[in-house]
Amino acid sequence: MLLTGRIPRHVGIIMDGNGRWAELRGLPRIEGHRRGTERVSEILEVAAELGVKALTLYAFSLENWQRPTSEVKTLMRLLELHLKKELPELMAKDIVFKTIGDIWRLPGEIQALIREIEEKTASNKGMALVAALSYSGRNEILRAVKKVLYSGVRPEELTEESFGSYLDTAGLPAPDLIIRTSGEMRISNFLLWQGAYSELYFTDTLWPDFTKEEFFLAIQDYQQRERRFGVISTRRDAP
Repeated sequence: MLLTGRIPRHVGIIMDGNGRWAELRGLPRIEGHRRGTERVSEILEVAAELGVKALTLYAFSLENWQRPTSEVKTLMRLLELHLKKELPELMAKDIVFKTIGDIWRLPGEIQALIREIEEKTASNKGMALVAALSYSGRNEILRAVKKVLYSGVRPEELTEESFGSYLDTAGLPAPDLIIRTSGEMRISNFLLWQGAYSELYFTDTLWPDFTKEEFFLAIQDYQQRERRFGVISTRRDAP
């Protein structure tokens, strides 16, 4: 049973395992990606119902551009279809849509669609859905450093808090929980600055099989942890 008051404000998910899910079933890899986009809708709905304030999904990394051209083109097509399909649901659920990453690398029609959805959902008051597209944590930090240099901020004026305002995630809370599916135990260049104190949850479940029940398990695991942020534990049973 979920504990009230212990719902993470911001959850990040590395949605991994689509290709392997398809290969295990003798299906084309793209079928795994298609099933993966369907899973997003379920997790989005349950996260909003639980009271999560922001949900960031690692949808397409900067490194993913190195995949075969045919696969990338199909992924872009799936992304475009999914964005168009989700807009009515985002409006109905009062969800704000945001993107992070090198969006300029995406096809022009997808960039225009993203701008349209961001504008239409900007005045919504519910959860923020953040799509990490053409995203790399190192690239984001590098771009933030360049912004700082161009802004003329003096070194002694720069703080961790002010630096955060130059990141793509400016205005969002740091992720309390980062989930990775598929059994891989690494964060793969995802929210490197923001996730410094995130709780990490790894599951062997492949993303197309990651149901709302699996999401509940991740939240329940998070609720059992003590987040100390470097200070001494207040638990009586702590070593």
